[in-house]
Amino acid sequence: MAGYALGAQEETTEQLIEDVIAQDAEDGGEFTFNDAFSLLEGYERRPLDLNEATAEELNATFLLSPLQTDRLLAYRELMGGFISIYELQAIPGLDLETIRRMLPFVTVDKGLDDVTVPFKTLLTEGRRELFLRGGRRLERARGYDPDNRRYLGSPDRLYLKFRQRYGNQLSFGIVAEKDPGEVFFGRGDLRSGFDYYGVHFFVRNLNRRVRALALGDFSVSFGQGLILFTGFGFGKSSYTTTVARSSPTLQPYASVNEFSFVRGAGITLDLGRHWEATVFGGRQNRTGNLAADSLSVSSLNLSGYHRTENELADRRLVGQTTYGGNLRYRPIRRLEIGVNFVGEHLNLPLLPRESAYNRYYFRGTDLGNVSADYRYRIRNFSFFGEVAGVAYSGGEETDRLAGGLAMLHGLNIGLDPKADLVVLYRRYAPEYRALNARPFGETAGGRNETGLYLGLELRPALRWRANAYVDVWRHPWLRYNIDAPSSGREYRFRLTYTVKRRLDTYFELRSETKGYGVDGGADLKLDPVIDRTRFQARLHAGYRITPALEWRSRVDAGFTDDARDGRRSGFMLFQDLHYRPLGPFSFSGRLAVFRTPGYDVRFYEYENGLTYNARVLPYYGEGLRSFLLLRYKGIRDLTLEARVARTQTTDGSTLGSGLEATDKTHRTEVAGQVIWRW
Repeated sequence: MAGYALGAQEETTEQLIEDVIAQDAEDGGEFTFNDAFSLLEGYERRPLDLNEATAEELNATFLLSPLQTDRLLAYRELMGGFISIYELQAIPGLDLETIRRMLPFVTVDKGLDDVTVPFKTLLTEGRRELFLRGGRRLERARGYDPDNRRYLGSPDRLYLKFRQRYGNQLSFGIVAEKDPGEVFFGRGDLRSGFDYYGVHFFVRNLNRRVRALALGDFSVSFGQGLILFTGFGFGKSSYTTTVARSSPTLQPYASVNEFSFVRGAGITLDLGRHWEATVFGGRQNRTGNLAADSLSVSSLNLSGYHRTENELADRRLVGQTTYGGNLRYRPIRRLEIGVNFVGEHLNLPLLPRESAYNRYYFRGTDLGNVSADYRYRIRNFSFFGEVAGVAYSGGEETDRLAGGLAMLHGLNIGLDPKADLVVLYRRYAPEYRALNARPFGETAGGRNETGLYLGLELRPALRWRANAYVDVWRHPWLRYNIDAPSSGREYRFRLTYTVKRRLDTYFELRSETKGYGVDGGADLKLDPVIDRTRFQARLHAGYRITPALEWRSRVDAGFTDDARDGRRSGFMLFQDLHYRPLGPFSFSGRLAVFRTPGYDVRFYEYENGLTYNARVLPYYGEGLRSFLLLRYKGIRDLTLEARVARTQTTDGSTLGSGLEATDKTHRTEVAGQVIWRW
C-alpha cells in the first residue's frame, strides 16, 4: 500500500509542477522549488496525527484540497476526534483514491506528544540525506566559444545538499548550486566555490510556547499572499478547487530558487488559547541592474544567473532588508483572523526606467505593506480572503502616487458529497505595490488586475471525476508591451477515469484568450492590442501492465489564433515506460514527436528527472524528444541515478538563441546523482 500511495503522490506532484510552470513560466525548465514536495518523506517515517493536525499542516502535504481539509476538520470537531483511521471513509467528499494516498503518511494514534521529545533526541535520531548531482549539455553553446567567450565558467551544473530532519519537527542543512556558465572556485567573492549557498535550521514545537523557530533560510506565508508569500504556491491548475493559500506561516527552505525566501530569523509564539504571533527579519544581497548613474538600480534580477562579466557585476549589488510579523486570533475553531505587516529597505534606490506601463511601480528605498486576512468555516461553506494596502513608500525618491488597495475574497462550497465549488474574486489596483506579493492571479505581483474565478469538481461515480474552471479578468492599466488596458478569459475542463492500481486516463480541453501588443509601425506612438487565443486538447492514459511496469501515452493538439497572423496549429505525441520493481533497478523513458509552427504553439510536458530535479519543457517546432532515467538502489542507504535526454529537430532548424545557441540541430543533456540516506 505504501509503495502504491507514494506512486500516486508522485503522479499528483508531477501534475502540480506541470501546471505551475505552464501557467507561470514562459520558457519552462527546471522546477526551482525542488524541495517543496519532500515533506511526505518525513511523514512516512513519523506520520502526521490527524487528531492534532492543523489546516495549514494538512494543506501543505498536497494530499487534500482545501475543501477536503475543511470536511476532515468538521468531522473531527463533530466526533471529538478520530478513534480509527478507517473513519476517513465516513467523511463526505473524501474519496477512496484520496484516502489511499493519505494512509502511509497519517495516523490517529496519540502516542508520544512531539512537544515532549527532548531536543537531543531530535538531533541524534533524525533522518540524514546527502545529495551530490552534476550534469551538462554536451553541445557547446555560443557563450562558451573559445574565440569570443562570454560565459566565464564551465557548462557544468553542480548541486550539493545535506539535510537532517526528525519528522516535520526539526530540519537543518545546507544547499549549494552552480548553474551552467557560472564560475566554480573562481576569483573575487566566488573563491568559495558555488554561486549559491543556502543554510537553514528549523524547529517546530520547541516547547509549549515556541511553535516554530527558523534560522538561516526560511519561507514566510501571510494570508493569501497579497503582501508576502515566499516558497512554493500555485494558482490555476487542474486541481480546480485548490486556489486558497493555506500553509504554515514559517517553513524551512531548502530549494534552489535564489530569491523567493527570507534569510535571517523568525519565530512563531503561542500567546495563549486564542492568540499566535510571528515576527521575522532578514537581509539578502540581491542581483540588481545598475542604472547609468551608478547610484540606483533599474530592476531586481530574478534569474539567478551570474555567467558573464555584466551578470557578475550586478551580483550581490543590492542589500535588501525584509522584516515584519503577524498576529493571529482564533476565538473559535472555525474562525481565524490575522493582521500582517511587512517592511522592505533597499540600500540602493530602485528607480525603474520611466515608461507609461510602469507609472505605478514602486520607486525608492523603503516600502511597507499592511493587510488583514480571514478564514471562516460554517457547515459546507468556507470563506477566505485578505485586504492589503501600502503603509508607506518612498525613500531617496518619494513616490508621487499614493498606493492603492489590493483585495481577494473567496468561498469554498461543498454543494454535495460529490460536488465542490469555489468562487474567487480579486481586485488589485494599478497603484498597489509589494515586492514579495504572490497572490492568486493571471499575472505576478498582485497589481493591475480585477478578476472572477469559478472552479468546480464533480465525482459522479466511483471511478469518474470532472474538473472545470472559468476565469475572466481585466487589466485596467497598461502592461509591459501592451499599450492599452486589456482583458482575458480562460476555461479548462478535465474528465478523469481511474481504475485502482491499473488505469489512469483523462481528457482535457483548455482555452485562453487575452490581449497582446503588436508592432504598429513607426507611425504609431502606441502599438495596437489584439486578442490572441490559445487552445489545447489533451488525451492522456497511464496503464499498469504489471505492478512494476507502467505505460503512459499522451497526445496534445492545439492552435494559436489572432487577427494578425491567423491560425497556427500543431500536435505532440509521447510514449513513456516506467519500470519500478521491488528489485534494485528501475527506469523511466520517453519518446516524443512534435510538430508546431513555432513557440506561439507550444505544449508544456513534465519530464521525469533525477530525484527532486523535476523539469517541464515547452515542446515546439518540429522534432523528436527522448530521455532515459536509470535508478539503482542495490547498495545499502545509497541511490545512484543517471539521466540522458536528447532533442532532435527534423526540419533542419538549429536549437537555442543568443549565447545559448549551438548551431546544431540536436541537443543532448546528461546528468547523474548520488543520494545517501542514513
